[in-house]
Amino acid sequence: MVVKARAGANVGSGAAPADPGADLSLHQRILGDIEERILSGEWAPGFRIPFEVDLAEQYKCSRMTVNKALTQLAKTGLIERRRKSGSYVTQPRAQSAVLDIRDIKLEVQSLGLAYHYRLTVKSRRRSTTEDRQRLGLEVATPVLDIRCIHFAGNRPFCVEQRLINLAAVPDAAAESFEDLAPGPWLLNRVPWSAAEHTIRAVSADDAIAAALGVATGTACLTVERRTWSNGAYITHVRLIYPGERHALVANFTPSQPK
Repeated sequence: MVVKARAGANVGSGAAPADPGADLSLHQRILGDIEERILSGEWAPGFRIPFEVDLAEQYKCSRMTVNKALTQLAKTGLIERRRKSGSYVTQPRAQSAVLDIRDIKLEVQSLGLAYHYRLTVKSRRRSTTEDRQRLGLEVATPVLDIRCIHFAGNRPFCVEQRLINLAAVPDAAAESFEDLAPGPWLLNRVPWSAAEHTIRAVSADDAIAAALGVATGTACLTVERRTWSNGAYITHVRLIYPGERHALVANFTPSQPK
């Protein structure tokens, strides 16, 4: 899913990378610069991105570093890499499913039900191997592990399991999250440029079943989402819904005539 973002980057201008003192690796700065050019619309679909050798010269780095950034952009679907031709901004598809990042509170209230939220775990720790895979991190870094339950009326609506990258969002460490869930807190404070969703059907284990008030083994809908900005992953969240009480709706946009 591609979401419009802030404009402003230095790729292709011949200037040095933006924010040279930022706490990001060089490949993340390259990734962020290119990402913002694409999402701002400055580089339109079909635009050929500068060759690796040219980007390497501009950023004073190895081609391997540039290749790493371009490979990550290709995985998110923002660019297409063509053998012997280069990298291009992807063309829009004829139809695409669009998933909004919705506020769960508003989602519950839209059903005419009262909403409340319960924080069950808030733990700051050093990232594990699994954490780094979920957040796309290359090195160990502090993370905030948050678990909570969202309610619709008196019934659990969904379980939230969230990791926040404290290197990207250090202010989250001081937030209690007792009264405000981490999702709206992040949306109100941290600009993000893109997100990806993964949707799975899972069977509730004992812990999830107890939290949702269902039997162990009950079919559940799981939506996993990662959001990032300027090449740095902000958060990974896993939302687990009782399958019989939740439907996933996607909007389809027809292709525009050329």
